[in-house]
Amino acid sequence: MKVIGITGGVGAGKSQILEYLGKKKACRVIMADQVAHMLEEPGQVCYERITDLLGADILASDGRIDKGKMAGRIFGDQNILVQINDIVHPAVKAYLIDEIDKERRAGELQYLFIEAALLIEDGYGQIVDEMWYVHAEEKIRRTRLKENRHYSDAKIDQIMQGQLSEEMFYRHCPVVIDNSGTLDSAYRQIEEKLGEDLCQKQ
Repeated sequence: MKVIGITGGVGAGKSQILEYLGKKKACRVIMADQVAHMLEEPGQVCYERITDLLGADILASDGRIDKGKMAGRIFGDQNILVQINDIVHPAVKAYLIDEIDKERRAGELQYLFIEAALLIEDGYGQIVDEMWYVHAEEKIRRTRLKENRHYSDAKIDQIMQGQLSEEMFYRHCPVVIDNSGTLDSAYRQIEEKLGEDLCQKQ
């Protein structure tokens, strides 16, 4: 089994790429954001530490962490953000390492894909076999974000300024999937990387 990390800038089209990979036979996709949300549920490893840090007033009526209230507490407070990241990011990585070990023992997958926004920054290169960069030209990414998410230019600027440069993505990711054109073009690039024997799941 080969473990592949997938990253890319906002608006590059990672979601469609991941959806396509998830439909492939003998492939599994794990998204770090979804893992983080799961680990913040009641009874999970991050729940008590976050509520201890932020207080019970961030909880919804059902006892779960209210993401809106949590975001409100974190917004503009770099110190709290760092503390939350120090709780969540190591827990997510530990979970992913455990899943990789489980899948290797099971021996049923050919590829395990891990998507994480901070794949490079958080050192995921140490736990994956290869890193892929989903690339799209900035102009195209901006158009997609305006049309699909209705983001303003100011919001797009803010998000992009907080992300790695293309140079950094290229430096750390030996495989580049160019998603500037059609999805079919991106899918063909994936087929070339994985081999056409990985048919779609029935």
